Amino acid sequence: MLKTYTFPEFDYVRSTDQDAADPVHHAVVIVGAGPIGMAVAIDFAQYGVNVVLLDDNNTVSVGSRAICYGKRFLDISDRLGVGQRAVDKGVTWSLGRVFFEDEEIYSFSVQPEKYHRRPGFINLQQYYLEEYMVDRIRELPEVDLRWKNKVTQVVQTDDHVCLTIDTPEGPYDLSADYLIACDGANSTVRSLAGLGFKGHVFRDRFLIIDIVMDSSPYPAERWFWFAPSFHEGQSALLHRQADNVWRINFDLGWGADPVEEKKPENITKRVKAFLGEEVNFELEWVSVYTFTCRRMDEFSNGRIFFAGDAAHQVAPFGARGANAGMEDADNLVWKMKAVMDGLAPARLLGSYSEERTFAADENILNSTRSTNFITPKNIQNIAFRDAVLNLAIKYPFARPLVNSGRLSVPPLLTKSSLNTEDVDHFDCKIVPGAPCTDGPVLRNGQAGFMLSSLGNCFNGLLFVDGQSDLTPGVMDQLTQLAQQKVPIKSFIVASDSMDITLPEDIELVVDIKGIVKQRLDAQAGTFYLIRPDQLVTARMRQFDQARVMSAQSKALGNE
Repeated sequence: MLKTYTFPEFDYVRSTDQDAADPVHHAVVIVGAGPIGMAVAIDFAQYGVNVVLLDDNNTVSVGSRAICYGKRFLDISDRLGVGQRAVDKGVTWSLGRVFFEDEEIYSFSVQPEKYHRRPGFINLQQYYLEEYMVDRIRELPEVDLRWKNKVTQVVQTDDHVCLTIDTPEGPYDLSADYLIACDGANSTVRSLAGLGFKGHVFRDRFLIIDIVMDSSPYPAERWFWFAPSFHEGQSALLHRQADNVWRINFDLGWGADPVEEKKPENITKRVKAFLGEEVNFELEWVSVYTFTCRRMDEFSNGRIFFAGDAAHQVAPFGARGANAGMEDADNLVWKMKAVMDGLAPARLLGSYSEERTFAADENILNSTRSTNFITPKNIQNIAFRDAVLNLAIKYPFARPLVNSGRLSVPPLLTKSSLNTEDVDHFDCKIVPGAPCTDGPVLRNGQAGFMLSSLGNCFNGLLFVDGQSDLTPGVMDQLTQLAQQKVPIKSFIVASDSMDITLPEDIELVVDIKGIVKQRLDAQAGTFYLIRPDQLVTARMRQFDQARVMSAQSKALGNE
């Protein structure tokens, strides 16, 4: 029980599968009803796929755990139907400040560009996010969410996976075409499958405290201190969350005693040294963490797939854990659906591990560098860090070298085997393998945003200067793309409204401020092909139906 939140308790409900004479077979079984497992389940449901979601608990996560969610996480959450609730409840922030001792050395913005629907980051306790996802699942009859269902055995064959599941009423068996493990860093499925989890454990300890303050002298920003007077020689981090809950991180060092550090009187002493004796606060949640950076060699094993912390784990500096896990879910589901429907070869599923292990390596590299800078372990690293901090006080060139946690951004999958390489020159950062950009648009006369217009299918963006660019031949070809076995829904992106009747499968969006066109370095005739997970997979200066079809075929793993 927290002071600001009452944990829901979800009922265990006996499934009809438990009464069947033989194990019931399902297309997809997901293990772990945390944010990533529920995201996978919701995404499948929105494709119309029935899934079983198993969790050995009967409530949401205890403690605030993950709190920082980036723009890409929120864009995906919008498509899943929970983004607005998260933003409404969460604390939006865009500014970070870095201090050396008690002097601010620089500040930075996490969203330097304007005109995006979602902010650079919000802070929200994980239990709220999970609660919103449970509510969303209740709207989706395709998801069978089973609480107090613990997987105790996993056996894989060539064409299915068999599971034994323990419940308050005893065990039962079922089978599935695919098993997706989203059951956290201590994954039961990974252990039962006999698979490894390799990486580095940092010999350090951090005290993580959530406190409740009705008033605070600090704004809703990310503040990080190196060697402050209130925590001499070490580091501290402050974040605001919903309900006037504040997250404080203290670096303790490897020699700290976790039991002693978690005693209320010792926590109170540290917090008062930080905030001042006059500040009133209540303890909400506390934990002592030892951080690790590690991952599986591959994120799939036969018909078992791993996502989120079950596949990879990073230190929290930079907010890469939940954000990367959501990108895992977004990457996997559309591919599995295409293979299940016979619209793509089985090797498309291999690209999940290819793309997401690359992303995990980038996240682990950045997380490791951050942790090593924040808590240097040898004389040379300490000397380097202190020299950088001292230089950063006076000289702007040194400030990018200060690493208080490189904040999560989606890794660019530029080397993905699903991309079609550019033939034409483009001068923008939205390259094949990058998420599509956003910007304000008018769609059907209603104000909205470009990313919100894209559904969970292949989408095409054709830029035009006016109605004269839409010849009958071009319209016929766009219609043919929309009527393929794997449809491509095209959007005509124009700078002004046009009095034109379009086929049902083609829409006009008006790029109100020209932002989408500018960010994609587009001109009349430019065409972008967007994957179902909103990543650019191909682009060309002039629309060419044959090239688009070839690029889509490659994105489906056919080449």
